[in-house]
Amino acid sequence: MNETYNHKLIESCKDGDRKAQKAIYDLLAPKMFSVCLRYCGDRQSAEDMLQDGFVSMFSKMDSYKGAGSFEGWARKIFVNTCLMYLRKNDVLKQSDDIEEARKLTSDVPTQMEDIGYKELMKMVMELPPGFRTVFNMYAIEGYSHKEIADELGITETTSRTQLSRARTWLQNKIKEKTDGRK
Repeated sequence: MNETYNHKLIESCKDGDRKAQKAIYDLLAPKMFSVCLRYCGDRQSAEDMLQDGFVSMFSKMDSYKGAGSFEGWARKIFVNTCLMYLRKNDVLKQSDDIEEARKLTSDVPTQMEDIGYKELMKMVMELPPGFRTVFNMYAIEGYSHKEIADELGITETTSRTQLSRARTWLQNKIKEKTDGRK
C-alpha cells in the first residue's frame, strides 16, 4: 500500500468512516493478533485483547500526527492493551510456575538452528505468564528493564530475573525438542 493511500485511509478513519476503519482493521488485524497472542498465550484472550486494542486505537486516532509509522503507533496501543490485561489479571504475582522454572538449568547451549520461527513462537506462547510478559517486552518489543519495571509495577531486578528464567525455560524446551529429533 502506498503512503498516499495510507494517509487518506488514516484521515478517513479519523473522520469516523466505517469503510476506512474496516480497511485498517483488515490490514492490521493479523499482525496485531500475533502481538496479542504472544502476550497472553491463548486464542480466546488474544481475540478479546485484539478487539479491545482496536476500540482503543480508533478512539485515539486523532492523537496520531503522522510522525513515525502508523503501524508502529498502533502496535504500541496493542502492547499497552495487553499489558493492562496482564496487570488486571496480576500475572506477575502468580508464582507457582516460577518455582518450577527455578529447577531448570541452562548449562547446555541452545540449538537454535534446529528450531523454526513458528516453533520458537509457540514455545514463547507456552512460557509462564510472568516470564512471557517480560520476555516479549524486552526481547521482542525492545523495552529496557527500567521501562518494564515502570510499566508493570515491579523492580528492575524482578524484570531481569523474569527474563533470565524465561531464557532458561526456553533453552530447556529447545533442548528437549532438538534431543527428541535425534
